[in-house]
This record gives sequence, structure tokens and C-alpha cells, in this order.
Amino acid sequence: MGRIPDDKRYFRIGEASRIIGVEPYVLRFWEGEFSQVRPRRADSNQRTYRREDLETLLEIKKLLHNERMTIEGAKQRLKRRKDKETPIDVSFVENIKIELNEILKILT
Repeated sequence: MGRIPDDKRYFRIGEASRIIGVEPYVLRFWEGEFSQVRPRRADSNQRTYRREDLETLLEIKKLLHNERMTIEGAKQRLKRRKDKETPIDVSFVENIKIELNEILKILT
């Protein structure tokens, strides 16, 4: 429970529920509550979860079960986490490249 196999990219709901350690109906409920979890549907219309989905589900389980947060509290925590994951400012990266090139010129 809690370890995502390295050799797989997609998981059916039964596999996902065993990895997360909750019943499949709990995963379906969380899917309705948390917009971050959106499994795709296979041709057979069965849910297929990606590795990212399982990582998010493990985080949700930790927030709800271990930290005893409410669903609303867990939603806010996940939203704040996503807000912190903003893309890197391109101008910042460009300035670093310029500075590194200047350092390289000094060293050579």
C-alpha cells in the first residue's frame, strides 16, 4: 500500500485502490470532490489512472486520514500546492545564463 510500481504508467481502478489503500468507491467519490483527479476512460469505459493521479490520491489520503483534514481543507491545501508550482520566469533564466557566461569568460 502506498508504493506506485515504477514499471507501469496506467492503472485500473482496482489496482489504484490497492496501491492507495482505499476501496474503489472512495476513489470514485474523491474523483467527484477533487478536480485534480481526472482519470481517463479506456475504450472499455473503465477508469485508467496515471501515475500523477495516484500521487495526488496518495496526497489526498494523507491529508484526510493522517492529518485529519476536512475535504474542504484538503481542497485548499492542494490548491495552494498547485499555486506554488508556478512556471519559472523565462527572463530569470535568461539572466542566469548571461551571468554564467560572464563567469565563464572571467575563468577562461
